[in-house]
Amino acid sequence: MSGADGLVKIPELRKRIIFSLVMLAVYRIGVHIPTPGVDGAALQQVFANMKGTIFGFFNLFSGGALERFSIFALGVMPYISSSIIFQLLTVVWPYLHELQKEGQQGQKRITQYTRYGTVALALVQGYGISAGLEHYSNPAVVLHPGFAFRLMTTITLATGTIFLMWVGEQISERGIGNGISLLIYAGIAARIPSGFSSTFSLYRSGELSLFKILIVLAIIVATFFAIIFVERGARRIPIQYAKRIVGRKVYGGQNTSLPLKVNTSGVIPPIFASSLIAFPATIGAFFPSTKIQAFSSLIQPGGMLYDVLFVGLIIFFCYFYTAVTFKTEDVADNLKKYGGFIPGIRPGQPTAEYIDYVLSRITLGGAIYISAICILPTLFTQSFHVPFYFGGTSVLILVGVALDTVAQIETFLLTRNYEGFMKHSRVRGRAAYT
Repeated sequence: MSGADGLVKIPELRKRIIFSLVMLAVYRIGVHIPTPGVDGAALQQVFANMKGTIFGFFNLFSGGALERFSIFALGVMPYISSSIIFQLLTVVWPYLHELQKEGQQGQKRITQYTRYGTVALALVQGYGISAGLEHYSNPAVVLHPGFAFRLMTTITLATGTIFLMWVGEQISERGIGNGISLLIYAGIAARIPSGFSSTFSLYRSGELSLFKILIVLAIIVATFFAIIFVERGARRIPIQYAKRIVGRKVYGGQNTSLPLKVNTSGVIPPIFASSLIAFPATIGAFFPSTKIQAFSSLIQPGGMLYDVLFVGLIIFFCYFYTAVTFKTEDVADNLKKYGGFIPGIRPGQPTAEYIDYVLSRITLGGAIYISAICILPTLFTQSFHVPFYFGGTSVLILVGVALDTVAQIETFLLTRNYEGFMKHSRVRGRAAYT
């Protein structure tokens, strides 16, 4: 039976897919529900002047909800920020580090703390945005400024984020795929039709030739191919397990491998780098200052200084986040505990040092790959003066989430003896190597 038939005929999988689609539809409907007290036309004009700031970056991940200032304007960014903060705290805070070692129960506690952090961040960001919008008087964005507007807006935006957090967790539990990632995916994918429509309008008006459209398509295809190729790549370190005799049975003795992904850090480095590099422009937009605006003008997207800083921050965060999330000492200890070893490498600290050495070299290649994906499409389109409505970070998220979701569906089908989507090969996402 083919994989397409399996999607239809397996009741549980069909229910999970339908549930995920319904939740995503609810999310997209909420994006178009505006927050009260704001002039939509004036807000559109403000956001037109905010391209290149952190709000333009957040607007992309919210699927356009921020520029509409809808009830989902904050999106899931507070949840993502809170998750990253608590992942980093597990390294420096012994209490969280011990919780992480307790398994499922400890992870539930950390997840609960992450939710509390999400609420706190949503309240702070909601109040900051509402207070910042009151500074605009020409055109006036807020219809009735004051404490009542800030309170109502803060509660509305925080409630929207909490609801999206719940939706994402429900999709992860009762649907298919990672819920939070799918919400981001839906927000970015929802802008694809408008991008094609704008390109077609430019072609009909004569501002864009067929040759330039083919260049854009070639860049998109090459970018997708590069992301799929690298995201499926891994360096496999051979592992051997010593034989152990327990009673009359012999355990161990098998050979396996430890896969180290080329891109261990995922899309976190470009997200962090984009946020940091856009911060001065954001401050200058809300609090005009000659010095701040002069500095922010030097790091506008498309400039040489912007590209250099962006690539440098991406490389830094690739190493930093990999070091935080991948503990070579823990891997070496687990191998030693279960009788595993790398041929030619002594167990314990030498094994940890060897894995760290290999991982450092792989991470450099992954950092260069992410930098190229985030920079080269923009450079090509600027060189040929053609529009490219999605940055490399967006394409990286689209392809990565799609691969992970397909991999989960494939796993679901394989457990029930279905062939999957492809008869002679398997589509494996990034999660296949974790």
